[in-house]
Amino acid sequence: MFRPCIDLHNGKVKQIVGGSLNEDAEEGPRENFVSERPSFWYAELYRRDALKGGHVIKLGPNNDAAAAEALKAWPGGLQIGGGITDENASQWLDHGASHVIVTSFVFRDGRLDLDRLASLKQAVGRERLVLDLSCRIRDGRYFVCTDRWQKFTDLEVNRETLELLSSHCAEFLVHAVDVEGLCQGIDLRIVELLSEACPIPATYAGGARSLEDLQKVTEVGRGRIDLTIGSALDIFGGNGVTYEEVVTYNREQAP
Repeated sequence: MFRPCIDLHNGKVKQIVGGSLNEDAEEGPRENFVSERPSFWYAELYRRDALKGGHVIKLGPNNDAAAAEALKAWPGGLQIGGGITDENASQWLDHGASHVIVTSFVFRDGRLDLDRLASLKQAVGRERLVLDLSCRIRDGRYFVCTDRWQKFTDLEVNRETLELLSSHCAEFLVHAVDVEGLCQGIDLRIVELLSEACPIPATYAGGARSLEDLQKVTEVGRGRIDLTIGSALDIFGGNGVTYEEVVTYNREQAP
């Protein structure tokens, strides 16, 4: 199934090449698309078409107001990620998020911090927590990256990790950062890994460029892995697939 997204950077809806989100770079991130429409326009669109489970991602500061507007427009229909901690997570649920998405907070010095994870789970409950295991390849293996996908952790995305963390959250969100925003095709290897080893629902994002990619993820993922399409989608300036096509696909796949 297709899941929508609203990526926010400096208060605007954008599509960004994932690996370029380095706050220290003088030229800033590589932008595929900057929308003239506000965040709530996209949320209202997803609400109209009953697309639940999409994610609003705050890429850095100055995005709280835009994120809150999106959640208000589709209460209970969107997840929120970016700067989520055990102290502010419940506030975002109060704003209307169905789930909070967390990466960096549950890592310390590049290592998984189970105490922080437990604190977060206590704050919002397992059933409303999504762990973002967005990853990059190093030495042929996938490792979770934090801090806008710039810092490698020592946590490998494999069967052991997925089984361990599945008892702490309701879903996983996995961006394949090395292909994110490039519209050059999905990383089928990570989709296969998720399909074979993930005991809870998961959404894959990164590189999708066509309706065929959505069909492929559905097939390889045996209907257990959802897909987010960003830069290739026409509502984000892309020409690989139209929004109406993915809405129709979801309706056809619905039980």
